[in-house]
Amino acid sequence: QSAKCGACGPGYATPLDAMKGKYCPREEIVYLPCIYRNTGIEKPDYLATVDVDPKSPHYCQVIHRLPMPNLKDELHHSGWNACSSCFGDATKRRNRLILPSLISSRIYVVDVGTDLRAPRIHKIVEPVELFWKGNVANPHTSHCLGSGEILISCLGDPSGNGKGGFILLDGETFEVKGNWENGEKVPPLGYDFWYQPRHNVLMSTEWGAPKVLADGFKPADVERGHYGRRINVWDWSTHTYIQAIDLGKGSIPLEIRFLHNPDAAEGFVGCALSSAVHRLYKTEKGDWAAEKVIEVPSKKVQGWLLPDMPGLITDILISLDDRFLYFSNWLHGDIRQYDISNTRKPKLVGQVFLGGSITKGGPVTVVEDKELQCQPEPFVIKGKRVPGGPQMIQLSLDGKRLYVSSSLYSAWDKQFYPDLVKEGSVMLQIDVDTERGGLKVNKNFVVDFGKEPDGPVLAHEIRYPGGDSTSDIWI
Repeated sequence: QSAKCGACGPGYATPLDAMKGKYCPREEIVYLPCIYRNTGIEKPDYLATVDVDPKSPHYCQVIHRLPMPNLKDELHHSGWNACSSCFGDATKRRNRLILPSLISSRIYVVDVGTDLRAPRIHKIVEPVELFWKGNVANPHTSHCLGSGEILISCLGDPSGNGKGGFILLDGETFEVKGNWENGEKVPPLGYDFWYQPRHNVLMSTEWGAPKVLADGFKPADVERGHYGRRINVWDWSTHTYIQAIDLGKGSIPLEIRFLHNPDAAEGFVGCALSSAVHRLYKTEKGDWAAEKVIEVPSKKVQGWLLPDMPGLITDILISLDDRFLYFSNWLHGDIRQYDISNTRKPKLVGQVFLGGSITKGGPVTVVEDKELQCQPEPFVIKGKRVPGGPQMIQLSLDGKRLYVSSSLYSAWDKQFYPDLVKEGSVMLQIDVDTERGGLKVNKNFVVDFGKEPDGPVLAHEIRYPGGDSTSDIWI
């Protein structure tokens, strides 16, 4: 797929080329990291290759598994060695998947170029490299840069304290080059990031201190300031930290997505605990600001950790034409689609429930709900009652299929959805109406990671070999 997409380098010339490109057929396989940490099964995490081609005899099956050589890594998110940010460079190929480990701090470089359907390990960057050369740990998001380097955000320092630093990997040798950031100022926490060179900006978000979130969520830690509340703004050219946008205590801003159009000076961030989406934009003064544009009301409940249950917005993405925004409410159990033709006034146009914590017949009783008339039915597909709630999402390039997986992070899965850890996660697919908006579950599609050879596993972020709407940045 990727070789045919643009003979002059990896990826696509523009987001609309990626969306409507005649060279880019429908996705046939996807990659997902599968996690055994915290499941009680002493096996290494692995990278699964799943067949998503409806014409294939192996449709909805795991066709390859690449186990890591270590236990308890907690593979999480992944990125590329090269993407649309270096489209014009014919010497670059999108042939290595970068797999940072959230807990062990290892970074695996996986060769997907030799055999797309059977990835193999190319190189392992050991944690000590991050500790010594960057004084950082717990790598999270990986983005490829137009320079050919790979930029990875981190959550903490080697002792498990919060620290929003970055490391750079060489795009050819995958050696750790050191920190990306310059100067003394570094944010107290880190998580995800996006960059926009035409506006000389990089923005990063904040989850929590690694040693605090490692084994589960305690509400008191929010009060103690161990969880994030800021969007951190960096000067792209000097790599210096220049501004913090405070979204309020207990917001926990996670995934950040700019509009794909590289001229646009705006984006969105999903806040987990406040369950709000904020629009980020450049002001007339030239600095950056945020305004809340969506808020999912909490539900008053009995039989749960707290009396108020937030939606818990965990993943968010934007279609390549910048028309629709999608996010998942991991606790409430729904995925939403908003029309963002007017970015200041997103309009809800699609919603579907895929499990969650408030389904009928479960331990939680909803006593007050500003949105629903009654608790949703449990989600059943092909006779299987699906545990957990929708979490990571990935949209097909043409915007017509949304893929969903249900694991957030093994320690939190174990706490909030014990059945998910016992039964394994699933991957689902939702059909999208791209004309008027609307979401509908594809009842023929389910990948059940409860049936894996070594026992039930937690599958996380979804990637396509040829790039997708959350990995590619146009500059």
